[in-house]
Amino acid sequence: MLLGTRIKEKPPHFQSSEKTFVFNFKTGHETNVLTAPILIPMQGSISDLHGRLMLLHNLPYFVESDLKKSLYQFIDEETKKNYDKEAEAALEKLKSSDRNTEQLVNAWAKAYHETTLEYARPEEPSWDEDFADVYHDLIHSPASETLLNLEHNYFVRVSELISERDMELKKLQERQSVEMDKVMQELGKTLTDQDVNSVAAQHFDSQQVLENKWASELKQLMTIQKQEYQEWVIKLHQDMQNPNNNTVSEEIKVKQSQSTVTSERVFEERSLLEESFTIHLGAQLKTMHNLRLVRADVLDFCKHKRNQQSGVKLQRLQTALSLYSTSLCGLVLLVDNRINSYSGIKRDFATVCHECTDFHFPRVEQQLQIVQQVVLYASAQRNKKSKERAELSNGNGGNEDKSKTGERNPSNILPGEFYTTRHSNLSEVHVVFHLCVDDNVRSSNITARDPAIMGLRNILKVCCTHDITTITIPLLLVHDMSEEMTIPWCLKRAELVFKCVKGFMMEMASWDGGTSRTVQFLVPQSISEEMFYQLSNMLPQIFRVSSTLTLTSKR
Repeated sequence: MLLGTRIKEKPPHFQSSEKTFVFNFKTGHETNVLTAPILIPMQGSISDLHGRLMLLHNLPYFVESDLKKSLYQFIDEETKKNYDKEAEAALEKLKSSDRNTEQLVNAWAKAYHETTLEYARPEEPSWDEDFADVYHDLIHSPASETLLNLEHNYFVRVSELISERDMELKKLQERQSVEMDKVMQELGKTLTDQDVNSVAAQHFDSQQVLENKWASELKQLMTIQKQEYQEWVIKLHQDMQNPNNNTVSEEIKVKQSQSTVTSERVFEERSLLEESFTIHLGAQLKTMHNLRLVRADVLDFCKHKRNQQSGVKLQRLQTALSLYSTSLCGLVLLVDNRINSYSGIKRDFATVCHECTDFHFPRVEQQLQIVQQVVLYASAQRNKKSKERAELSNGNGGNEDKSKTGERNPSNILPGEFYTTRHSNLSEVHVVFHLCVDDNVRSSNITARDPAIMGLRNILKVCCTHDITTITIPLLLVHDMSEEMTIPWCLKRAELVFKCVKGFMMEMASWDGGTSRTVQFLVPQSISEEMFYQLSNMLPQIFRVSSTLTLTSKR
């Protein structure tokens, strides 16, 4: 009995050929032959092909295993023969062609080495990693004061340039104000509204040109300072490795002698209220944490503080010592959904970042550009998934989701999402978490599931996984007070944030094994002292630790 079928599969990218599969089996005294043309190499599933043959020809059950074994063996042998034939044809074509055999061999060898781990070259450390190791060694050596003095000298130069910029911009604004007053006096007499608008446009263009000019000079100065600083640090480290080198002490003295320059720029000193607490959290194994309630402006943790006894020397030794360590400091900055540094608290933060050169990390604008690219990529992936779900779904639900996705600006982030920036030129902060919030945080009915609260939870989780042991959190989820923020509003909001952060801190034990941390709760500078102390009394009540009760009995 002769059985036949024709099996066609999708041809591969290279040349394929059709082979006839022959399978002999007996049913009683009768010999049967099954034939099936198969395209080699096969691109489908052999198991599926086996099932189709059994079902199509109504084959008996006892031949199922033999058929499957023969089918696998036939396809394997024919595939190998087909590959050998293709390889021989390629070699013959290579022999008869004019191509350089040596170049092909080198290309194949290179590809093999790059794709095989055994032959791959070890990954070389980057410049940033080398500089980080060198700086870490020097900042923990006697040369630490020299490094800080050198950074201070650069800071003074930047401060002088900023003072010149502010002075020139102030003069321009005063001159433009006088010109505008004269124009307004002539309005309706010899000049029209169009003339006034023309003068205002000229003033705006002149101011933009001047600001761009100073921004370019400031950027160029910081670039030069960063290059000089890194080269000097590397050279100093190399000299210190040589015990017979006597120029190290002379270099240190020269740098220290240059730190006598003073600056006239003075920051306003503000009164600081602070309360500190020590708590223990955990179910079985309790972990000690430090809590602080601080009344200050959020940017006070970024600005360089001045010491009146030592002039304008930067007080940032502790921040420099922990720059490349497992004890980093973080700050939560509440921002809107746009990723830029052009308005509001973001502009003020960028201004503080520009007051001193960052010798270790890119400028804040460059970091924000990278974040923007990541957000755009994530938004594109999200839209792609939404479209795929909309195509699979039927009815109005899919159309509504598609319309909502289309309304969202792909370059913006949602409330509760955040991005991070790294800094080495801030006073007390290494990492800044830019948490997106909306006007909903000013209402009095937010819950523990609010996006801002969940954003704090995710930030604390990042702190656990990235060695950030000190984090500053805006307690009221705002940086400035407004009229609707009454005493009951503040107490209710503080209680919510305290309880949520306490729960998040108890989760930390499973995230990082119970590392001791410092959490600073920040309240706006404009809050009253009475309100501050009410919040201070609330904190130990919420973060209370249950004590052991000892019972005694009298006999």
